[in-house]
Amino acid sequence: MLRRLLRRRGKWLFALMLVGVVTLSWWPLNHAELLTGAWSYRHAPRAMVVPVEGLATKSLVSTWHAPRSGGRRHEGADLFAKKGTPVLSAVNGQVWRIGEDSLGGHVVWVLGEGRTLYYYAHLDGFAEGLEVGDHVKRGTTLGFVGNTGNARTTPPHLHFGMYQVGWRGLRAVDPIPPLQRKATAQRAKEGATLQARRRSRA
Repeated sequence: MLRRLLRRRGKWLFALMLVGVVTLSWWPLNHAELLTGAWSYRHAPRAMVVPVEGLATKSLVSTWHAPRSGGRRHEGADLFAKKGTPVLSAVNGQVWRIGEDSLGGHVVWVLGEGRTLYYYAHLDGFAEGLEVGDHVKRGTTLGFVGNTGNARTTPPHLHFGMYQVGWRGLRAVDPIPPLQRKATAQRAKEGATLQARRRSRA
């Protein structure tokens, strides 16, 4: 009886190991690396900054899932500003990719807090010296507002996206609600710190 049970369990264990090996060999290497890297940023951000310099949180408007060309849905937020305005990292993280694509034009991807990829698109250009692998903090300049990619006929703006990293791949989330909560909380905290410093000097 015991031998039979062990044989059955052995077969199941072998089958599970085989599935695991096949899955790992089938997955793109960059996805496995992404999962590993995301573990370093597993904690949700305590604070965020609005990723366009000088843009107030109250001016942020969600266009989540608005219709787009080709039957697409908008998976991000469009933050309008003057061309050349600095684009800032919203969270602490690591530069995952710098490059170009047909929709986003000049883009930067940052793997950051909350096991999330942060996507900055339509940039006019990149910050000098920025390289893949760089560790960035909230407020680090990544590039500059533009209208590259499929935004050539629109006013300059940053397309800001958030994609949570999971076993099944990337899941897009509306960036405006967390940005409003975390950025507002951060500004309130900074304001309280500044007032405390002024009182201590008085």
